Amino acid sequence: MKIIRIKSHVLKCPMEVELGYSQAYFNERSAHLVEVETDTGLTGWGECFGGGNIALGNQAIVEKIIQPMILGDDPLDREVIWHKVYNGLRDHGQKGMPMQALSGVDIALWDIAGKHAGLPIYKLLGGAFRKRVPVYGYGMMLQRRDGLPDLFKAEAANIKAMGFPATKMKLGFGVKKDIELAEAVRDGIGPDMDFMADANHAYAIHDAMKVGKALERLDAFWFEEPVAPEDREGYRELRAKLHVHIAGGEAEFTRWGFRDLIEGRCVDILQPETCGLGGITEYRKVLAMAHAHFIPVYNHVWGSGVAIATNLQLLLAMPDLPGGLYPAQPYLEHDTTLNPFQDGVLKTPLDIEGQVKANNGTAAPLPGPGLGIEIDRDFLAAHTVSATQD
Repeated sequence: MKIIRIKSHVLKCPMEVELGYSQAYFNERSAHLVEVETDTGLTGWGECFGGGNIALGNQAIVEKIIQPMILGDDPLDREVIWHKVYNGLRDHGQKGMPMQALSGVDIALWDIAGKHAGLPIYKLLGGAFRKRVPVYGYGMMLQRRDGLPDLFKAEAANIKAMGFPATKMKLGFGVKKDIELAEAVRDGIGPDMDFMADANHAYAIHDAMKVGKALERLDAFWFEEPVAPEDREGYRELRAKLHVHIAGGEAEFTRWGFRDLIEGRCVDILQPETCGLGGITEYRKVLAMAHAHFIPVYNHVWGSGVAIATNLQLLLAMPDLPGGLYPAQPYLEHDTTLNPFQDGVLKTPLDIEGQVKANNGTAAPLPGPGLGIEIDRDFLAAHTVSATQD
């Protein structure tokens, strides 16, 4: 079996309401899917993390740089292909967009491997430690409007009513306003439901400490990306002085990037982004390092139904840490704001929100080999904004 073509599909659609996080506002949805074709007719699908114009840059890397390197290779040689591409790009991109591009290709190769074997990816990874995965509902994004505390309170209450066992909000306006928003979320969900707060590295250390103290008081489950990902000392100081879990890793890449984060005990919770750090092949190494240091892993998930399907497979196969009769379970992250790419790209929707409502806050992947999904090519064609390779 040989790789004969790699196609990159960048999708976009307008949003009804502008939303944002601490670094930017956006008024359109985007996704970047990768399709790897073989000479046997098997096709695999993956996704690259990175929206907007970042996706267009990654498209060029996928089609113009990675594709020529691996045409004719056996797609089952995933480890060989990963190192071939990484070594070829090492002088030009050990982090960032080249790794995001490689991630989408790698995930597609795992999809092919599952289809070739007639097995879901979680079986290729060693089997399922659980049948279903708890899901937290992510919302409460930043908006340029008045009355946000009331809006956040209502949105948090609605996520709880939808059946999610936990929720996550955005921060980024500054210490006083962010604390007010966190208080509104806690008020909306009551005292017993877990909530998490994501700063997207908006703070310097002293402001992060002030917000973290407030999150302690509000019994938040974790404080995500409180400082810049480069600020290892800041992470360590926050972890040492705050009694709220410090989470991070979304903006890190490869086993080498995660090595210092993990060995330095910078985080209580690690959040690898499989569609960005190097794909499933590299995710497995990061997970092994994290668990070797007894650091829980809660995957970062942002994107289309392909990214969601990928992470459902990985979370089923994640070992319990540290193990026992009633081990803590990993959460699947689910964006509850309107995103037509979550189910629209799939012929059979994952329907995470329907699954959550019907199954006590949990979800499972679709049955079938590989990722278990089939892409709706009509939807793909209707939302593709840049020409794919002929």
